[in-house]
Amino acid sequence: MPDSLSDLLSCRDKNILFVGIGNVLKKDDGAGVYISRNILNRGNISSLTVEVSIENYIGKINSLDPDILVLVDCVDTGAAPGTSRLIPVDSVQDLTFNTHNISLKRISEFFRMPVYILGMQPEKLGFGENISYIVRTEADKIINLINSQEETYGN
Repeated sequence: MPDSLSDLLSCRDKNILFVGIGNVLKKDDGAGVYISRNILNRGNISSLTVEVSIENYIGKINSLDPDILVLVDCVDTGAAPGTSRLIPVDSVQDLTFNTHNISLKRISEFFRMPVYILGMQPEKLGFGENISYIVRTEADKIINLINSQEETYGN
């Protein structure tokens, strides 16, 4: 089981789907969507943006049949704003998600593949379309890490 995003990305023989979750009208809650929209789909890496309605994408995600599913979302872990963590879905019972009608732990039961949450600690969740500087800086680091992975097919 990978302990970090870097460890997860080193699984080059596994297809990884990043799913961006969040409300783009509630500042930092849009970080998951921002990340998924900026991931380059290539090799074993792909992304899907679902915003606040992941339950409407269960069939699509299962039909894409990735080896690993990573739900990218704003998560209150009590850490410093902008902190990100890769969390196995089995350990999310004590975390707060801001914009879902259903918990990510419950939604993960609909998927056949291992599910992780790439959670980002928000700084601001009020109404507004701009992600805070500290959260956007961490989001950009995540995007750069994911997009810097070399393609594994055709090499």
